[in-house]
Amino acid sequence: MTIAASQSFVNIGERTNVTGSARFRKMITEGRYADAVEVARQQVESGAQVIDVNMDEGMLDGAEAMRTFLNLIAAEPDIARVPVMIDSSKWEVIEAGLKCVQGKAIVNSISMKEGEETFRKQARACLAYGAAVVVMAFDEVGQADTKDRKVEICQRAFRILTEEVGFPAEDIIFDPNVFAVATGIEEHNNYAVDFIEATREIRKTCPGCHISGGLSNVSFSFRGNEPVRRAMHSVFLYHAIPAGMDMGIVNAG
Repeated sequence: MTIAASQSFVNIGERTNVTGSARFRKMITEGRYADAVEVARQQVESGAQVIDVNMDEGMLDGAEAMRTFLNLIAAEPDIARVPVMIDSSKWEVIEAGLKCVQGKAIVNSISMKEGEETFRKQARACLAYGAAVVVMAFDEVGQADTKDRKVEICQRAFRILTEEVGFPAEDIIFDPNVFAVATGIEEHNNYAVDFIEATREIRKTCPGCHISGGLSNVSFSFRGNEPVRRAMHSVFLYHAIPAGMDMGIVNAG
């Protein structure tokens, strides 16, 4: 996966996600796929260079919903021109998406949560489909919430992917976990700084990789207060992009 030198940051549209958008979830659960396709179109028209598609909803057959939606947007040239990020916590949903997506997909995500063997198996499958992968900073112990843990997990994953699986470094996207700040809990205060400093170290020690994250997570404590959230996002990106964050899941309009 190549990011042009003229593109310092890739916007990944977040609104085609049933877990993040109540409006999109309602469309999908009611079977209003034509309306859902329009959400994808609006994201692309508003500047999304990748669209994140997530169908993880308890009332849905996630694999079938993923297949249906991806086939519909593949038939729309103005949407199909951007890559799809297949986003799910369920491997069977990811695999269903990989089987029908056109062009190069991005899998969001795999991790070492269930151990190295499952991680290798899923990485090899993604490689066989020609997909790039988002790798969460998550191992058998849990999600990394400090700089050192984020760096250690990503370095370990990078070694496995490049040396054992044969994954191209440019198709590896690390997500070192963007967590909410200003929660009122003191140990959360450094979460944004930890992400930024981990990003700097990961880009230095894992050459060729990319760094992504869910931008809206950092301001989650202020949901409902959009002016504050936008200001927080701007400040976060002001520091994160020079540190090496070159992709992010955002609301593209």
